[in-house]
Amino acid sequence: MEEDIQVPVYLLAGFLESGKTSFLKFTLQQDYFATPEKTLLILCEEGIEEYEPELLKKSNTVLEVIEAPEDLTPERLAAFEICHSPGRVLIEYNGMWQVSKLEEMPFPEGWGIVQHITTVDASTFDMYLNNMKSLFMEMVRGADMILFNRSSLDQPLATYRRGIKVVNQRAEIIFEDEEGELGDIFEGEMPFDIQAPVIEIAPEDYGLWFVDAMDHPEKYQDKAVRFQGRVLKPGDFPAGEFVPGRIAMTCCADDTTFIGFVCKSDNVTDLKEGGWVDVQARIAVEHRPAYYGEGPVLYAQHVRACPPLEEEMVYFN
Repeated sequence: MEEDIQVPVYLLAGFLESGKTSFLKFTLQQDYFATPEKTLLILCEEGIEEYEPELLKKSNTVLEVIEAPEDLTPERLAAFEICHSPGRVLIEYNGMWQVSKLEEMPFPEGWGIVQHITTVDASTFDMYLNNMKSLFMEMVRGADMILFNRSSLDQPLATYRRGIKVVNQRAEIIFEDEEGELGDIFEGEMPFDIQAPVIEIAPEDYGLWFVDAMDHPEKYQDKAVRFQGRVLKPGDFPAGEFVPGRIAMTCCADDTTFIGFVCKSDNVTDLKEGGWVDVQARIAVEHRPAYYGEGPVLYAQHVRACPPLEEEMVYFN
């Protein structure tokens, strides 16, 4: 549990030259990140960018290098704890190593990951996604923040965001160019009328609506919406609640997940698991464990059986 963590661990993942070192160097120089306690920086990958000794000394940071995945062991981390007694730990992780290995590793007593950030070079995103899907998706699934640097409005950034959101709904996604953070890349993009008495979501627009409603639930507060989806009845949901949604694919058949919103309805017991339904509902923004905070909750006005859609899958690539 986070309240039991005495030594916070900040995990920074990403492929080589994705901006990890630049991000950490910038962060170490900021007043808000300063601390009187020693910082342990564990470097698992050395690229073109380096940590200057002056910066390490000024920020009271000690650097340890791990050159091979088999060297990153609980015993090695325990030795770092004994040698340095750090107040916090930064791990610049190797993009070619499985993040799950680190997440499952026993840490020294009191250590715990409090933030996982993944950096992405937007100019090479498609290449890595197409050639190293499993490694990239593993870095994304548990991340709290995904930072796309070297971004340009000429790139399909909205598509990139949708692809990430279907894998990790709770992640904060930031796009930056050389001048800093870009604006709202979804501005003016919605293909449906959000001011209509009932917002009609066409099957091909379901993914776009899902991401926008997760990112900006306040836009849909007290709005009515209508769409078609399949019935999912999670076993831990209260009576009278289910999830109407769709199967989404980001890049290949192995990377699919069910995306949908919590829906309250009087006839949940009559619904067949996996069956197709036409849903019209009013949207409220409420706290739900499934959202790790607040998110859209649908209050059904009608839930009716309907034929399956001709194209069942939602695509984000």
